[in-house]
Amino acid sequence: MSRKALFANLGSVDSSTENTATTPKVDVVPDDIRSQSRLRTRPIMGSPELLSGHSASPVGAIGQSLGEISARAARADEIERKLIAGQVIVELDPALVDPSFIADRMPSSDADSAELTEAIRQHGQFNPIMVRPHPESPGRFQVAFGHRRLRAVATLGLQVKAVVRDLSDEQLAIAQGQENHERKDLSYIEKARFAHRLEQRFGRATIMAALSIYKSDLSNMLSVVSKIPEEIITAIGPAPTIGRRNWLELADIISKRSASASVLSLALDSTIAALPSDERFRRIISSMKTQSTAAHSETWRSNNGEPLAVYSENSKRVTLTIDRQKSPQFADFVMNRLQTLYLEFQVDSLNRL
Repeated sequence: MSRKALFANLGSVDSSTENTATTPKVDVVPDDIRSQSRLRTRPIMGSPELLSGHSASPVGAIGQSLGEISARAARADEIERKLIAGQVIVELDPALVDPSFIADRMPSSDADSAELTEAIRQHGQFNPIMVRPHPESPGRFQVAFGHRRLRAVATLGLQVKAVVRDLSDEQLAIAQGQENHERKDLSYIEKARFAHRLEQRFGRATIMAALSIYKSDLSNMLSVVSKIPEEIITAIGPAPTIGRRNWLELADIISKRSASASVLSLALDSTIAALPSDERFRRIISSMKTQSTAAHSETWRSNNGEPLAVYSENSKRVTLTIDRQKSPQFADFVMNRLQTLYLEFQVDSLNRL
């Protein structure tokens, strides 16, 4: 199923909307601006059978070659060309354009923003953004895709080139997810958070279409976001090179050890917070792993304060040490009771079944 088919029913431009927009300059995109689109290696709407001539990539595969990244950029251009082919491009005041009702990206770095702004300053806005008439504010618009271009153009004090189309909430979410996913890959945690936000309004089929993912991928993403508090994700940032396995590992650490407070404290530490997002994640998970292997020890004492034994535990083992010179009778008692204690444990386990 091609993206052309996916977006075929996204609706057409509302002529009344076009007439109400301030349009100092109007261009028409020729109908013949088309190119042969590449078939996806991920399913649309979670349906591998819709692919033709290609086998689906392994579930949860991480990492891509530079060639694949270039292909993604080409497919993103193709999406835009197909969506805006034959449609009227208008120029709008950026002050009249609001962001999408659902955020997908975390704030980009100053360097990335400056690079895009400078490119538009030198060459102009080559690709228009897509907007819809704002459903709640007459005379205003809402972005489907092109948030970064909108910010760059606004910074330069220019009018933003845009295509205006009537889109439902669901259509906007799919257009936003598909185009942004292809143009510049969202990091794993950005996709997971976007999926979580979409789940508040849409069914899972819509989310899989928007992100081009399988049902199992979506389950993992939602699991990560449910286990890692929002403030921790925000403090760590997009971590563009950190993939699924590492985020799942951090989620398990937080969940199993009730370590939200510890992780957030690390993320907000001034030394770690000053690091790039990827390095913040690595420092945090490395520190949590070190804590999990460090032994916690405690001394057991008699009623009169006499030390009887020392026990220590970490994530791998529990060790009990009794000083036979100081407590020989207690040492013998414990040794003789081990078999009985284990039998009691087995009975207790059976009773719980």
